[in-house]
Amino acid sequence: ADPANAYGAALSWPDPPEGSTHKPGRKAGSLVVLVDGELTLYLERGGKTLLVWPLGHDQAPTDPRVQLAVEALTDAARAGALGTITTERINGTAALTSPFSATLESAGFHPTPRGLRLRG
Repeated sequence: ADPANAYGAALSWPDPPEGSTHKPGRKAGSLVVLVDGELTLYLERGGKTLLVWPLGHDQAPTDPRVQLAVEALTDAARAGALGTITTERINGTAALTSPFSATLESAGFHPTPRGLRLRG
């Protein structure tokens, strides 16, 4: 539980993104990415599940906040702060068929049989 992550302690978690039944939690190894103070990404420990909160359903794949958050995640991986991540599910959907897969791939994730992989 990262003391710098106020979610789950001082701030309540938002409802899961549309289509997801997975709920975020304040757990060791999980990551949150904020853009302009708003929760945008939650990556569970190990990276198998990614939750994305876009501004609106219609803007989901093209939301610039999501692009910034994914780029921050890939920058952290390139800086050595993360190991290899293989994301299998995004908002309850298989990562390879998610509307967000193109955003992750353009930021440096690569498709694999198990999902989208980012090497640290």
